Amino acid sequence: MTEIDIPTDADLWVFAYGSLMWRPGFEAVEQACATVDGYHRALCIESHRHRGTPERPGLVLGLDQGGTCCGVAFRAPAAAVPSALAHLRERELVTGVYLEVMLPVTLADGRRVSALAYVVDREHAQYVGLLSHDETLRRVSGSVGLAGPNVDYVLNTARELDRLGVPDTALSSLASALTVSTDE
Repeated sequence: MTEIDIPTDADLWVFAYGSLMWRPGFEAVEQACATVDGYHRALCIESHRHRGTPERPGLVLGLDQGGTCCGVAFRAPAAAVPSALAHLRERELVTGVYLEVMLPVTLADGRRVSALAYVVDREHAQYVGLLSHDETLRRVSGSVGLAGPNVDYVLNTARELDRLGVPDTALSSLASALTVSTDE
């Protein structure tokens, strides 16, 4: 749960790739589609609290090594940075599975900014890596945590990516399978 030193007297960009895209929880004066290289979005983290329990862990997204990830960058104004950081750290650094880092991000208009991001710690016990489609579907389908059903988390993220026009084949495929299984 290491926090990095982030100046609180200037605006702060935050890169979102999962639920932060559709529920950032902090004041932003600008948002833009954005891309980060060297990482990809993956359901690679067991959730024992928000989207599952220790007995029935759910899966949440991590920014994992390799590839490219399209998401959303939010710019928090300097006056809101202390409260934004407090919110993000309370939300993302609960178990230490995420590492707080600054990454170079390319905004849709071509600007390059440095953005706060939360990447998965591959050495953490909650990191499960790449699971099969069937195993991912099984885990997500039956898990509920303090923040609600794991299915809702995946479907909301897939809907937001669709709304933004951001392709994510693996998440779309999983969302389609989850929609079919919940309709039956």
